[in-house]
Amino acid sequence: MDTTDASANQRLPLIAVAGRLLQRLRGANRLGFALIFLAPSLVIFGAFVFYPLIKAVYLGFYETDPFGNQGDFVGVDQYRTVLTSESFRHSLKVTLLFALYTVPPGILLGLALALLANQKLPGISIFRVMFSSTVATSVAVASLMWLTLLNPNIGLVNYFLVEAGQPRIEWLLDPDWALPAVSATTVWLNLGLAFIVILAGLQTIPDELYESARVEGASGWRLFWHVTLPMLSPTLFFVSVVGTILAFQAFGQIHILTRGGPTDATEVIVYSIWEDAFQRFNYGVASVQAVALFVLVLGLTVVQFRFLERRVFYQ
Repeated sequence: MDTTDASANQRLPLIAVAGRLLQRLRGANRLGFALIFLAPSLVIFGAFVFYPLIKAVYLGFYETDPFGNQGDFVGVDQYRTVLTSESFRHSLKVTLLFALYTVPPGILLGLALALLANQKLPGISIFRVMFSSTVATSVAVASLMWLTLLNPNIGLVNYFLVEAGQPRIEWLLDPDWALPAVSATTVWLNLGLAFIVILAGLQTIPDELYESARVEGASGWRLFWHVTLPMLSPTLFFVSVVGTILAFQAFGQIHILTRGGPTDATEVIVYSIWEDAFQRFNYGVASVQAVALFVLVLGLTVVQFRFLERRVFYQ
């Protein structure tokens, strides 16, 4: 009996080791299967995200001759020179103003339209389609449409201004009005996306919450402030983050409407990168700005998650 117990006790560590090896093999198999399924995405991200980012950081350390050829290694001096230059500070200021002019108004307008379209009325689906239609409009089409609307001579915007007794405004030629005009175009262009996302968030709020609040005597503004807004805060936070990223990536409407002018009034960082890379063939300077833009967007996103997410109410 004692011999049997001793042999059994000797087999227990072997069984435990075999069990651990079996678990590791299963884990390795799962990891292998996961990598197989992730491989296409990893290849795409590597080719179109990680490699360009590493290449941009690398090119930022080298000068570029007037023909676009890689020149001498200058290290961080080029980063320091570009990031402290007056032109970069100006483009950074324009970019921040552009984001300020587009993101908050876009969220407020999207919220207002979503609240209207969330009503249970006959034919409301028609208005939902109308409000969301801009999501199917390309940047080129929207820009050309607004280029006509803002035309100082034949545009409808100036027509209504003149009818109201106001002077005509050179919307895209006046440095004081060019950035607000391009911002209005961008708000209209992105309004469909904000509307769809916010409307979807509104429709996920349970009716029982409104009924309970009404029983407690809440109505109108109090319902919106204490029920709708807290329950909608995750959606608004998402729209804020995505809208900020889109604002810092804007290029097409600026290129079509103003080409960065007049007098660089609409030259955001992305447009400055395009000019340095494809007009002046100065890839080193363009790469420095691209890396700075990446760090800036990443930093703003982290700040939004760090401070704005505190006010987000998750169910």
